[in-house]
Amino acid sequence: MTEPRRSATDERDGLDATVALMAKIGTCHTPSFSPDGARLAFVANLGGIPQVWTVATAGGWPTLVTALDDQVGAVAWSPAGDWLACSVAPGGGMNQQVYLVRPDGTGLRRLTAGGAETNWLGPWTHDGRALGVSSNRDGAGAMAVYLVDVASGAWRPVAAGGGTGRLLDVSRDGRFATVHRVVSRGDSDLFLVDLASGRETRLTPHEGPGTFGGGYFAPDGRAVYLSSNRDRDRTALARVRLDAGGRPGPLDLLVARDDAELQILAVSDDGATAALVWNAAGRGELALCDLATGAQTPASGLPAEVVTGLAFAPDGRRLALTCSGSAAPSDIWVYDRDAGTFTQVTHSPHAGVDLAALVRPELVHFAAHDGLALSGWLYRPRGASGPGPTVLSFHGGPEGQERPLFNATYQALLARGIAV
Repeated sequence: MTEPRRSATDERDGLDATVALMAKIGTCHTPSFSPDGARLAFVANLGGIPQVWTVATAGGWPTLVTALDDQVGAVAWSPAGDWLACSVAPGGGMNQQVYLVRPDGTGLRRLTAGGAETNWLGPWTHDGRALGVSSNRDGAGAMAVYLVDVASGAWRPVAAGGGTGRLLDVSRDGRFATVHRVVSRGDSDLFLVDLASGRETRLTPHEGPGTFGGGYFAPDGRAVYLSSNRDRDRTALARVRLDAGGRPGPLDLLVARDDAELQILAVSDDGATAALVWNAAGRGELALCDLATGAQTPASGLPAEVVTGLAFAPDGRRLALTCSGSAAPSDIWVYDRDAGTFTQVTHSPHAGVDLAALVRPELVHFAAHDGLALSGWLYRPRGASGPGPTVLSFHGGPEGQERPLFNATYQALLARGIAV
């Protein structure tokens, strides 16, 4: 007896069902340690709308902190331990607002004015008394940088300027701040701001395009650690030393790779170690760098191909990472530096989807008609051999890169025998 032939309607319904299951796979991201390192705050859509949750660093049942009607984008735990700061997008729109909430979910209050203005969540000061916020509250043409006093709600201007500005760090003594400002795509700068006078000093002078990030102060305030691609094709780890008056020296290259570029940088609270996530042909590689010597120690065994978030525990012994891959939805893992092990802390739901059955791509290289070397990620349906139906997917943006992140659309197509 032969099986009945599947109609086009059956095929469409099967694809629709696969896509629907894939679209319901959850995500967990933006980890932030409590001051004692015992818990992590994070954002997850475990209940449908992304909200703030907390979980024990060792893993376990997560606790819901916010239950808002609007989605949360990011969360940061105060160094004082008394508040969680989070960004909220009303209606999923661009006019984000910043809220404060106690770790037990009480005391929720909006720190920004609401309405049509746009606000971006920045870092806490090291004493936990103030929060960095970028806002267009004083003019729609630019995102200016402010420090907001948590107790009084008073806004203190840090840097106006033009373009889009973000606060990166404030020195432990409260004298200086580092600010990132984007002039145009592919052209940004880091500035040192004297918080008493408002005087700005450019830390990253360059000609032509340049991309910079990081901006972490050393504990004594005498150096700033940053990522830089000045005078080179690939972004690397650099340092700018500061004298007692805050005058910067030259930009010194500390650690670079010819086969990868620095994607994410984090510095431990004691200023001894930098965590570096390198982008090597689209895959992430984690290394720990001794900032005194520049020596790197690879942390092998990343649980997925791409790292999209990174945070040190206050004692510097652990790292929280947001990891995602072609067959792994976004989840939070903790790396124990002493043991050299990764522990999964969150478990994004994937009802009806067998993650082990999902397809991982291969990186293929080929030459264009003019001989230019190109590459791409090839996803083949399981059991496929030879030519077959294929979808070509192009990443967006001239400086963007296709990476093997979890993509529900790709996996749904592959499940129906279509390569990508």
